[in-house]
Amino acid sequence: MNFFKKIFGSSDAASDEENESEYGVNHTPDSHLSIDERFIFNFKKNGGKFLYCENKQEVAEQFENILEENDWFESEVLCYEPGLFHLLEENKLLYISPKNPKFLLATCENLIADEGSILFSSKQIRQDKPNELPANIVIIATTSQLQLIKSDGLSAIKRKYERDYPTNITTIKYFEKAKEEDFTQYGSVAKNLYLLLLEDL
Repeated sequence: MNFFKKIFGSSDAASDEENESEYGVNHTPDSHLSIDERFIFNFKKNGGKFLYCENKQEVAEQFENILEENDWFESEVLCYEPGLFHLLEENKLLYISPKNPKFLLATCENLIADEGSILFSSKQIRQDKPNELPANIVIIATTSQLQLIKSDGLSAIKRKYERDYPTNITTIKYFEKAKEEDFTQYGSVAKNLYLLLLEDL
């Protein structure tokens, strides 16, 4: 049985209480944790919202749940990837030249386990800087995109794009407002981020 099913069951997101009992409130992941366990721990610690999906139908269902939860139906959306337009069209979301998008819908290059961060490039966000993106982000990624450290993610990008190498490679790491005394997040932009993680291994 795979790790995600063990923690999350079918398509149910883990509650904070379950996550805390799994790792303990003050527990930090040890090096013996698998790459998936380490990513989940760090991603949730950074404030990310995580939804595990076994197939594409569950991705579509969870996406609709996010829209319902936030009352985003018939809103404007920022999305640069034609492969995702069908999700927007099915839910009557406007994505052509949005003036005031409620959220960004995108894929990503990789998921970085040791930071719990999301690695993007110009393929997903063009030349936009993180602070220019909407405050709300919905990411669709796959379990095969998990990488242990950022340099592994950069190597994966090099292998994936031999000639048409992307620019604007950046990570987003913080998914909730920092406490005032947390100077480690100084200069970073917190995003309200949902990750729909599709099992593909």
